[in-house]
Amino acid sequence: MEEKKQRDAAFYGERAEALFREGYNCSQAVFCAFDDLTGLDRESSARLSSSFGGGMGRMREICGTVSGALLALGYLQGYADPRDPEAKKRHYARVREFASRFREKNRSIVCRELLRGVETAPGDDPEERTEEYYRRRPCPRLARTAAEILYDMLREAGENEESGL
Repeated sequence: MEEKKQRDAAFYGERAEALFREGYNCSQAVFCAFDDLTGLDRESSARLSSSFGGGMGRMREICGTVSGALLALGYLQGYADPRDPEAKKRHYARVREFASRFREKNRSIVCRELLRGVETAPGDDPEERTEEYYRRRPCPRLARTAAEILYDMLREAGENEESGL
């Protein structure tokens, strides 16, 4: 019988990196890594996060790993009541906290800045996933980092609420 792997930051980081290496885009890789917590099936998770890869459809804006993590943060701990300004304020503070932690480790949250110096194929079409593609890009590492930061934030919030993760 296979022993159930302990779920911690490293688990989610490894999962996100593996999903990226399977061919999921950067946003999908991070969001889908948390499908055991969101309760969404893989197809729904992948579809929901599919637009944010490549810095939003390869426009190189906000890094897809950041978008995927924030999508999961919103799904798991976001607010839903438009008449609750305090909940909105708290959630936006958590979004900024995630961005700050990501920037601290990676210098930016913007795809084009994170890819500075990396040769990428011109045009709007996604690049073919080859070993060379994975070797020259920081994306697998960024997916891992985003998932680890998100897990740590979820755990910290759970501890603060005495509910645990």
